[in-house]
Amino acid sequence: MSLPDPRTDQHRYISNASQDVGEMLEVIGIDDIERLFDTIPGDVKLTELLNIPGPWSEIESRRWFRALAAKNLTAADHVSFLGGGAYLHYQPACIDQLLLRAEFLTSYTPYQPEVSQGTLQSIFEYQTHQCLLTGLDVANASLYDGSTGLCEAVLLAERVVRNRTKVVIAKSVHPQYTETVRTYVQNLGYEIVEVGWTNDGRIDTAALRDACTSDVFAVAIQSPNFLGVIEDYDTIAQIADAAGAVKIAVIAEATSLGILTPPGAHGFDIAVGEGQAWGVPTQYGGPFVGFMVVKDALKRHMPGRLVGETVDVDGKRAYVLTLATREQHIRRGKATSNICTNEALIALAANMYLSLMGKEGLREVGQQCLSKAAYLRGALQKVGSVILPFSGPVYNEFVVRTPFPAAEILADLEHAKILGGIPLGQFYDGHDNEFLVAVTELHTREHLDQFVAALTAAISRERR
Repeated sequence: MSLPDPRTDQHRYISNASQDVGEMLEVIGIDDIERLFDTIPGDVKLTELLNIPGPWSEIESRRWFRALAAKNLTAADHVSFLGGGAYLHYQPACIDQLLLRAEFLTSYTPYQPEVSQGTLQSIFEYQTHQCLLTGLDVANASLYDGSTGLCEAVLLAERVVRNRTKVVIAKSVHPQYTETVRTYVQNLGYEIVEVGWTNDGRIDTAALRDACTSDVFAVAIQSPNFLGVIEDYDTIAQIADAAGAVKIAVIAEATSLGILTPPGAHGFDIAVGEGQAWGVPTQYGGPFVGFMVVKDALKRHMPGRLVGETVDVDGKRAYVLTLATREQHIRRGKATSNICTNEALIALAANMYLSLMGKEGLREVGQQCLSKAAYLRGALQKVGSVILPFSGPVYNEFVVRTPFPAAEILADLEHAKILGGIPLGQFYDGHDNEFLVAVTELHTREHLDQFVAALTAAISRERR
């Protein structure tokens, strides 16, 4: 038997025989497998083999990859003010080293508690941290990320408040989170109602009150929201309660929980969000780690798995999967979710970070973010032609407006080796001159002053 030629066998990684492929194509009504890829734009579709250099020795290969990597822009080359759901915070050095231990790095899933006590204990501690930080009662073992966390919260709310069809989501919730929810529910018969913001950057409470009709089963808001503004939890909770809707708080910047009053203290039913800021690198956008915490009454509606504490036959403390029966591999069609795993390794990194920082460390991070953002805002308000359009309170992120397109301003800042922010025009119509700026504890006063000077120069250049 001869081996397949990798230059001609395009489907060599697929185990189906040609006859199997033909039968499947016939069932779905097409005659060529290439038809499955018609939606891919022609200018990005690979139509010929890659021109891969070599063959080389290992030494030559390493030399080539180092030269290729040198073309990348790195945090060492630029000062980054990017945020919008992924934040550059300090990661204690010991986290990476501990994650490399084989019992963490190679473990798969803790179905056998007698041999998984370390993993189960870590998840239990992670859950405990989530409860303490959000002011709610029960957390699960983690979710994929913040966006899928919001999806799961919406689906949970519908299971609790039956026979309603609408979910209200603030327009200032991360737009990609909302789009993920839309993808999840588009074929389930639920309608998403978005409510905008007022001049202070907070949700329009009058519009929210009008939107909360008798067919709304959930209200979801983000605080600090995508514009960086801290929402009024109490007012939103009162409006949602009057409509009998489940209250969902979304947190995309997890370090804010170290200094802001948690949503549970304001009566919210569910808190979901992204835990990347807890010592997890931005690492090309993932993997990240989502979290979900609920009131005790909702715990049996949660997706995924929960780790609990018990005692073994000798009366010693032990950890087990307390609730995992709702997963698809067990209940299938009756499952509450298609989530059947969790981000255990990333949750472990977050758990290490929270344990190392402690209450004082988390508050210090929050205070530095708050103070440095206030310093930068104050300096920008003195720059002519720079407007901070939203007057509401902020944590470490805020919107900047100039008379010129944000894309052009940010390109000028990049020439000055500053990644100045995220243009809002890609998310909201009519906001092409605005961009989102994020500040963390890693920024020095020199960085902040450098940003102000570079922005002032960029505006002057655009005027010319």
